[in-house]
Amino acid sequence: MTAPSAHPLIAAYLAQREDLARFCRARLGGASGDVDDVLQDIYLKVSTLDPDPPPDNPRAFLFRLTSNLLMDRWRSGQRSANRDAQWRQLNHETGAAEDLDPTPSAEAVVAGREKLARLLTALETLPPKTQTVFRLHKFDGVSYADVAAQMGISRSSVEKHMMDALRVLCRKVQP
Repeated sequence: MTAPSAHPLIAAYLAQREDLARFCRARLGGASGDVDDVLQDIYLKVSTLDPDPPPDNPRAFLFRLTSNLLMDRWRSGQRSANRDAQWRQLNHETGAAEDLDPTPSAEAVVAGREKLARLLTALETLPPKTQTVFRLHKFDGVSYADVAAQMGISRSSVEKHMMDALRVLCRKVQP
């Protein structure tokens, strides 16, 4: 890399830095962090360019370079916003103005655990056959017909045991 004084574009950049900063602020709305980032990008770009042959109008070259960098940043921001919006659409629930966190609150977790504890306690009060029917169907996902075959009872008996279990559990689990 050549010394700044030997590189005509770096010398032009240093001379035009304040004008370039005003140019950026006018287009970026005064966000000084973004302006500083763009100015740094310009300096890095200029410092990597071959100094020979120098551009005919270094000031015009620097402003064109700045304009192109600003346009690249804007396009990148648009792509990022579109990508984020599509991701949110697929993976988030959204409210009126903000993303909703799909994870339950601590209160909802505690309430769910308490309800599960009440359910398990109430389940222990059921007759053994009704407990078995309920556990096979609700916990293990076995169909009524398969529960009936496994236990050697009719399908209508399975349905009656399930109705009894649900009636008792609903009454005992509600807070």
